[in-house]
Amino acid sequence: MTPQKLITDYIVEVWMDGDADGLEPDTPIDELNIIDSAGVFDLVHYLQQEFRITIPLRQISLANFRSVNAISDLVGRLQTGEGTASA
Repeated sequence: MTPQKLITDYIVEVWMDGDADGLEPDTPIDELNIIDSAGVFDLVHYLQQEFRITIPLRQISLANFRSVNAISDLVGRLQTGEGTASA
């Protein structure tokens, strides 16, 4: 399963009651009003566990968490060691 699919499935299950309607890979997550600031940290914890990465605090930004694609890109950068610079 791709990182994008795993991330989408997690968001749908936890914050959308299993209904993925309206969530596309480039949908701005903040516009859906489904995840609050505490939820972002729940998502960070999930990503760190699922993908065995560490997400530096400076990487937790609107730019990196604006959509499923942005989150998936962040995961990919961190897995290859490219995500250590500020976004």
